[in-house]
Amino acid sequence: MRLVRIALASVDTTVGAVRENVDRAVARAREAAADGATLVAFPEQLVSGYPPEDLVQWRAFVDAQWVELERFAAATADLGVASAIGVTAARGAMIYNCAALVFRGRIRGLVPKEKLPTYSVFYEGRTFARGGPGLAGTVGGVPFGDLVFDLDFGTLALEVCEDIWSPDGPMRRRSWAGAEVVMNLSASPFRVGVQATRREMICTRAADNQAVVAYANLVGANDGLVFDGGGFVSQNGRLVLEAARFREGISAVTVDLDRTRRLRAENTTWRIDQETWTPGTAIGRVPIDEPTVGRARLTYPVPPHRSFFLPAPETRVPARTAFCEEILDALALGIADYFRKIGAFRTIGVALSGGRDSLLALVLARRAVDVMFRDLGAPERSARAREILRAFYMPTRYSSPQTRAAAEQSARDLDAPFSVVSVDEAFARESEAVSSMLQPGESLTAIALQNIQARLRAERMWTWANSSAGLFLQTSNMSEKAVGYTTIGGDLEGALAVIANVPKTVVAYLLDYLFETRGWDCIRLTLAYPASAELAPDQEDERELMPFPVLDACFALYAGEKMPPDEVLAAVRALFPDEDPSRLAAWTARFARLFTASIYKWVQAPLSLHIGNLDLERERALQLPVVQRSEWQRG
Repeated sequence: MRLVRIALASVDTTVGAVRENVDRAVARAREAAADGATLVAFPEQLVSGYPPEDLVQWRAFVDAQWVELERFAAATADLGVASAIGVTAARGAMIYNCAALVFRGRIRGLVPKEKLPTYSVFYEGRTFARGGPGLAGTVGGVPFGDLVFDLDFGTLALEVCEDIWSPDGPMRRRSWAGAEVVMNLSASPFRVGVQATRREMICTRAADNQAVVAYANLVGANDGLVFDGGGFVSQNGRLVLEAARFREGISAVTVDLDRTRRLRAENTTWRIDQETWTPGTAIGRVPIDEPTVGRARLTYPVPPHRSFFLPAPETRVPARTAFCEEILDALALGIADYFRKIGAFRTIGVALSGGRDSLLALVLARRAVDVMFRDLGAPERSARAREILRAFYMPTRYSSPQTRAAAEQSARDLDAPFSVVSVDEAFARESEAVSSMLQPGESLTAIALQNIQARLRAERMWTWANSSAGLFLQTSNMSEKAVGYTTIGGDLEGALAVIANVPKTVVAYLLDYLFETRGWDCIRLTLAYPASAELAPDQEDERELMPFPVLDACFALYAGEKMPPDEVLAAVRALFPDEDPSRLAAWTARFARLFTASIYKWVQAPLSLHIGNLDLERERALQLPVVQRSEWQRG
């Protein structure tokens, strides 16, 4: 047997906090060493925090990372554990996103990332140079380039994040060059459903390359990106470890590399491919003479259920539970890290309307408190919530007793101090004041009267935030944002948009799930009445727009699938066969018109939390010109 223990370290980093990030990494390295680890994989760009974006254009920022990487090496010199850690490195005029191998107090090599994503939320091609086959050189006297490392237990390869997402990535040639263990350092943002994709892809890469693949992911949130952490170890295609997500920590597994060597010899397809491979230039080899930590106490990795032939007990989480809990976890982590990493806030405020969106925002804020104080017991977390959370209900003449009751119950159920502050008198004064600004023949429109109320509420919330060091959470959902059913300076305001990328149908689904699993009375009261902004008499959101399932279908097809309106209509008719075709035609045409006309609003919205492959933050997944016309659309 040739046993090695591989640890995956999930670390919550902050961009620019190079000393704190390394302190966290040192703590995780020591934790892994105490567990008997031979190798530790840390996330991508651990030293800098991810994504560093244009900060890497400051050479002092890059130089500071090298100082901290050397400090990590010195601080872990006594452990005998080889650590792969993400760092930015400069070589001449070029800046590289690298995986560094640190062992026995020294930086042994730097391997640059080759596949630089410049799509969706990623902009790496803007700032980083690419690695490539045969690249060779040094940085600060350390080997740099297309490398593998020969240690006492076998050959190791390093790579960074996107490199594993391509079947023609560097793993192929490095495995053919002898690497039996490939450690991928990743900062892969959370997206709904991505975990299953990652798991399947990593096992596929391990099978294709007949290698042990260890994948360590970043945890935590920076700006609007949420990283769910966790990771996998797959040996030759068989999953042997899946790490916990949404929390810092170490997960580890022992593997027998003799099994990998044996399977390579048995697999004729892999062997023939390896035999016929002729590298254009040789991959660099870094020999490491010092021994890794003693592995005599490692034991053969027997299955937890004690059988090599029988299946393990079923542990699958129901799809509904997994879908809802991971969205709630991701959004709560996004709020928690925004709150604690910026360091400017003492409180978190939500303007409750008695409706669905603001209720979900308060649920997420309460869950964020649990994230920040997860080591405390439930009574202590409730006490912390009462210290941090604030809930406000700001009625006008159009607000109903039912929404007030729902808002008050929401605050009670979620440990948030509650205040009622009417804006009705201010609404009357503002309406009168604006009327005096109008010319003869002009009058306040119905929309203007609605927007006055929304803007007064936002103004009050900002003034509260200034006075209480408050994080003002914006509560509008994705569906309404897509069609401009929001008020600039009103409900589009806030410091952080927590559900701006959650469609309205998903908001309703999450609340149904929470009511089933938590039983909060506030959800029952909120769902008892149709969704309404309550800015005008007898107002209902779906009556003014369209049914939200239809709206969300239009959004997914038009903005997600990039279909023209006529194709959207054909798909929507298939999706809703019982709906009046003429009504569907009117709704889809209205969606396309409102969507384009509302882009100017999106660019004025606050930073939003990204949880899918599509969102409405212009600098992230969907970049559209503000000034455009729709003459290209068919129909």
